[in-house]
Amino acid sequence: MKLSLSPDEVAFRDELRQFYREQIPAEIRERVKRGRELSREDVVTAHKILNDNGLAVPNWPVEWGGKDWTPMQRHLWQDEMQLASVPEPLTFNAQMVGPVIAHFGSQELKERFLPPTAALDIWWCQGFSEPDAGSDLASLRTTAVRDGDSYIVNGQKIWTTLAQYADWIFCLVRTDPNAPKKQAGISFLLFDVKSPGVTIRPIKLIDGGYEVNEVFFENVRVPADQLVGEENQGWTYAKFLLGNERTGITGVGRTKVKLGVAKDYARQIKSGSGTLLEDPVFAARVAELENELLALELTQLRVVSNSSDGKPNPASSVLKLRGSELQQAATELLLDIAGPDALPVDAADIASPDWAQRSGPGYLNYRKTTIYGGSSEVQRTIIASTILGL
Repeated sequence: MKLSLSPDEVAFRDELRQFYREQIPAEIRERVKRGRELSREDVVTAHKILNDNGLAVPNWPVEWGGKDWTPMQRHLWQDEMQLASVPEPLTFNAQMVGPVIAHFGSQELKERFLPPTAALDIWWCQGFSEPDAGSDLASLRTTAVRDGDSYIVNGQKIWTTLAQYADWIFCLVRTDPNAPKKQAGISFLLFDVKSPGVTIRPIKLIDGGYEVNEVFFENVRVPADQLVGEENQGWTYAKFLLGNERTGITGVGRTKVKLGVAKDYARQIKSGSGTLLEDPVFAARVAELENELLALELTQLRVVSNSSDGKPNPASSVLKLRGSELQQAATELLLDIAGPDALPVDAADIASPDWAQRSGPGYLNYRKTTIYGGSSEVQRTIIASTILGL
């Protein structure tokens, strides 16, 4: 495995590094770095700058805006973006539905949806999880019954992230309730969330934010030509999508930034005759976390070095599992640095600094990272069966 960059890769990295820091508005990057909420406008602004410069969907086929890059170049593209605190291209568009349409959709679907998906002229949301089908996604019960040139969709989705901003939804639906296996009989449909019969209802999270939603479908009529690929083959497309999503969840660069921010705050906290960062016990904790992050980064580089065919690697489950745990560990570190100052939230004119007040909600919000994209328990099952052969 090659761990050092070639001169060409160094030049490629440096070019990306300069672009991210000079072309993406500094105020947006600062909000990302400090863990502040981004507006819809922030996300669209950053995404469109990336797309206008050919940097939004490099993992797509070249004919649809992708880049003929090596796996290492793709890794550098994402890693440097995270290190610069640039909002990544909207995941639902760039990493999820776009690649599925590009690989499995008809030519008509590609021409209709890929350009606006890349440009974020369509904001997509993901209709996968249901109240009784989360980690066990194959148990989904939302139905789509063929009626002439349409499907009639009924059911419910939950935890639909940013559906309040979305224009369209890509949705797993059951088209054959009598299929012999629960993974069979599932199809992949695309439809407008403004369609009659679609209701989006917000879910208030434990951190006080509004990020996810319940989505209800009542006799929603969806044109049959908005089916991706073949009927009853949706589980195949969903596995392809989730492989891409899990690799992106790793977030080594994001966690490095969060650790750097935590160390900056620890330097400001008095402890004994020095600062918290100088405290031996705390310093050892930081060093352990940094070492674990380095081990994850080396594992990610090994996966990148062995990825040559563009297909999702089963090791993406290892990256997702450990990456999500380390993201949580970084938020726990921030919470501990804040101490009692983390107790008030959104309180003005008190001694508790703003960053400390955000550490509590941030910690609570990051409990989700070991659940979405497939829970840690699901990842361990995949690792046992696919990688270890157990």
